[in-house]
Amino acid sequence: MVKITENKRLFNEAKRCLVGGVDSPVRSFNYVGGDPALIKKGIGSKVYDYDGKIYIDYVLSWGAALLGHAHPKVVAEIRRTAGRGLSFGATNKPEIELAKAIREAIPFVQKIRFVNSGTEAVMGAIRLARGFTGRDKILKFEGSYHGHADYLLVKGGSGLATLNIPSSKGVPKNFVKDTLIARSEDKEGIEAIFKRYGRDIAALIVEPVGGNYGVTPPDIGQLKFLRHISKKYGALLIFDEVITGFRFNYGSFAQKIGIRPDLICLGKIIGGGLPIGAYGGRAKIMDNLAPLGQVYQASTFAGNPVTMSSGLSTLHLLKGTKSSYEKIKDLTKYLVINIWQVAGKHGVALKINSYDSMFSLKFTKKEEFKAFYKEMLDRGIFLAPSEFEANFISFAHTKKDMDNTIKAADAAFGRIKR
Repeated sequence: MVKITENKRLFNEAKRCLVGGVDSPVRSFNYVGGDPALIKKGIGSKVYDYDGKIYIDYVLSWGAALLGHAHPKVVAEIRRTAGRGLSFGATNKPEIELAKAIREAIPFVQKIRFVNSGTEAVMGAIRLARGFTGRDKILKFEGSYHGHADYLLVKGGSGLATLNIPSSKGVPKNFVKDTLIARSEDKEGIEAIFKRYGRDIAALIVEPVGGNYGVTPPDIGQLKFLRHISKKYGALLIFDEVITGFRFNYGSFAQKIGIRPDLICLGKIIGGGLPIGAYGGRAKIMDNLAPLGQVYQASTFAGNPVTMSSGLSTLHLLKGTKSSYEKIKDLTKYLVINIWQVAGKHGVALKINSYDSMFSLKFTKKEEFKAFYKEMLDRGIFLAPSEFEANFISFAHTKKDMDNTIKAADAAFGRIKR
């Protein structure tokens, strides 16, 4: 009789009450096959499943856990704040302090609005751009993912790419008629779109470093071109930094490359692992939001003190350990080079896209990725379960973690090429 593990038992239970047993499609392991990992707890660079197995974690709550899991100072602050109440539906001191910390770190963000997710942040920024400009159309790029709002799911990345869905059912054509699509590297195509629709385009939204169609390193020249052409036609430039904000440096990627977008969307890291989103920019634009302006957006749980305290504690730690940014950049480079080398040793055609502390793996054949993924999982390495998703390094990762991952990859490549 085959013994049913606790992970298996729980997932069978999950499938009876959760759609597909998950609350986000990419967690389902649809791309790699088999039952998904169920995680009981995380400490530092490791996560633990319900059978007691330990994994070196490169998912990191999809990039949110930059400090690693359960940092004791962040957890202590969450507990302290939670003891005074979880949510009040009213402005509170931690909310003000986190806004001030973000504004200090990203000076072009004069005012900010907190929400509960990256999707909400992008939705709010686009509505604000439309209200500010009096225009309806937006321009996004193929393979970019900006959350699951109806009008943003056209030719998106992330789970859509993983599941090979070009868009989503349930989105009326009328909802996407004002969404224009271009290829991010196609300067002539972008110019043609602006020549035709320029005076109707409210905003151009871009991931400055792509993280939802595999990692896409930035093209600084192209980003400068986007800044130029959006300004030329009076459209707002929105940087979606839900993934990249505070990941490469203490602040935004925009600052790192010397480009000032009109609006920026943040998430993930600024909540210290708790649900959060934010968008901000110049006061002249932000003051068009209610209650000062006519662009309405509201939320019961936005700015709740527990999430705000978690984010504030996280930013204080990041600000105090800026040298760790260089450390994880170097660790990522070390890991990527060595995995690529051991793949070559075994005759495996592998492309690794990386930028700073992010990387993604792309095999010539999807079946090879599936086999590699399962081999790595068996060896205690938890990677993103799709070639279209990014992997991340945290401040808690060590060179020993990298060496153990390289050793596991060496063995995994050997198995899949037998």
